Amino acid sequence: MAISEGGLLTDEIRQKVWPKLLNVNTNDPSPVSGENLRQMSKDYQQVLLDVRRSLRRFPPGMPEEQREGLQEELIDIILLILERNPQLHYYQGYHDIVVTFLLVVGERLATSLVEKLSTHHLRDFMDPTMDNTKHILNYLMPIIDQVNPELHDFMQRAEVGTIFALSWLITWFGHVLSDFRHVVRLYDFFLACHPLMPIYFAAVIVLYREQEVLDCDCDMASVHHLLSQIPQDLPYETLISRAGDLFVQFPPSELAREAAAQQQAEKTAASTFKDFELASAQQRPDMVLRQRFRGLLRSEERTKDVLTKPRTNRFVKLAVMGLTVALGAAALAMVKSALEWAPKFQLQLFP
Repeated sequence: MAISEGGLLTDEIRQKVWPKLLNVNTNDPSPVSGENLRQMSKDYQQVLLDVRRSLRRFPPGMPEEQREGLQEELIDIILLILERNPQLHYYQGYHDIVVTFLLVVGERLATSLVEKLSTHHLRDFMDPTMDNTKHILNYLMPIIDQVNPELHDFMQRAEVGTIFALSWLITWFGHVLSDFRHVVRLYDFFLACHPLMPIYFAAVIVLYREQEVLDCDCDMASVHHLLSQIPQDLPYETLISRAGDLFVQFPPSELAREAAAQQQAEKTAASTFKDFELASAQQRPDMVLRQRFRGLLRSEERTKDVLTKPRTNRFVKLAVMGLTVALGAAALAMVKSALEWAPKFQLQLFP
């Protein structure tokens, strides 16, 4: 459901499914904070400032008293997770992710879910430096290059870099999308997929805006300004489908060499996905995905919509046609790719 068209549809369903996607036992007791956490935390002042600036992340028309109460809960969740995981470092934008979970599942469950997310999918963003975050951004241009070399070369000549996508990545688009429905729809997708899926989604946004980019002056200022202003009327279901297609067609293992031009690939959080997948193995998603793969193969006519790089060989094109744009097939490949790729980039988890 999370990867299919429309996602999980309601918050009531998300309250049941998100914990399963993150392998969190909802019957476990809530994490308990130490006393005087706000006074003891070195991050309190920054968290407080960020949360106070988060007014637009709450539903319009929400009573001020209710919103202020949720902001207090938001502060407590963040500080508690940081207290329990001293290896994690707060970053500006983290609160945009936490508030999404708070609004969907409530304070108790949000704490457990975000703590799991922070030690897996978001782990690189919470390092003391941005080195690993920059490395994940390095996957963006190789994906674009595989699909549209002309667009890639134009962006390279403009020297625009990838910093325009930083806020997209570290907030799972929560900071840049104004409609909460679209935010939680993306969270459904990301929670059910490989940790690098947000960068694939960032790539398809750029690819979708190809003509706008090519119509820009070929300079950093013009292209950066265009791309940093994300449209609010994106065709989300189409882009989600294409992101899954690109993951199937160009898995991270094939892009790692290019992405590692400035940094060692084994430092990415995606390498911890092996550990995460093994911890969730009892859910046996592979059986469901294989059934979906057999049942949701679409016609060759639909697969023609998948953009392929002109120099892609015939074998790859045929493989894409065989897998099709069905998200069920994409998810199957995500699981397989994660299992194949993660051991190559294994790193020791923080204690």
